[in-house]
Amino acid sequence: MKLLPSLSTSIGAGRGKIKGTAMGKKHKDGKKQKSKKKDQTEYTVVDLSPALTQAARSMRTVLSRNLLESGLYAGQDGVITSLAESDGMTAGALAHKLGVKAPTMTRTIGRMEAQGFLERKADADDARLTKVYLTDLGRGSVAAIEQAATACDRLATLDFSEKEIRNLVRLLKAIDGNLQADAIVLDEPDEI
Repeated sequence: MKLLPSLSTSIGAGRGKIKGTAMGKKHKDGKKQKSKKKDQTEYTVVDLSPALTQAARSMRTVLSRNLLESGLYAGQDGVITSLAESDGMTAGALAHKLGVKAPTMTRTIGRMEAQGFLERKADADDARLTKVYLTDLGRGSVAAIEQAATACDRLATLDFSEKEIRNLVRLLKAIDGNLQADAIVLDEPDEI
């Protein structure tokens, strides 16, 4: 028998296995079992920002794709979920809650109003204030947003254990808390 030059010619001890080829592990029911390889890279703190930024970008891309059929665009889901929790907010309050600048929120509200998701009304107590409310279409999109977010979360945490998910969320919330806190003033280096 002549083996191809690309394969090693040593035969495993009586098992008929060619060295260098993988035989999948078999589960007790006889089916092959995929081996779950863990990333063995030694990461450091300098890897955090790029990894976190890329993961957030990927999450946002998948969520935006999932939201397209409901007619929503990136960032609009946050406006709707915020108003679903507390309908009748000012543009400034929405901007603050979502961490964007007021002019950005004003443009987003205008676009969403044109799409039929929101409406602006003068405040009943203070006519100088304009508040933003969900329309029936906006309220109806809440379920689509929840489904899109759930699908995105499932994809992002594929093959994660419940414990890994809990730890990940806990760590991400801690990172956000650190970043939301007052800026830390670093000591100036001593003059040489």
